[in-house]
Amino acid sequence: MSFDDEIEVEHLLFFDRKCRVCGEIKNLIEDYYLTRKGRKTLPSSYSYECKECTIKRIKSKKKKKIDWEYPDW
Repeated sequence: MSFDDEIEVEHLLFFDRKCRVCGEIKNLIEDYYLTRKGRKTLPSSYSYECKECTIKRIKSKKKKKIDWEYPDW
């Protein structure tokens, strides 16, 4: 066996990443958003925050709806 036969693309690319927010290790392609659409094959084109944490962050920062009524004088 030669060295080239032992190495596969999976060994060179990272398929798991640790989320910066929750700290869980998740699948890179399924659980993270793609931030650079032109470079789909590179691991650096994916976010460091998982989809679940991103959704929670967006929901918490969303402006609250104000139920305001005109004063009845």
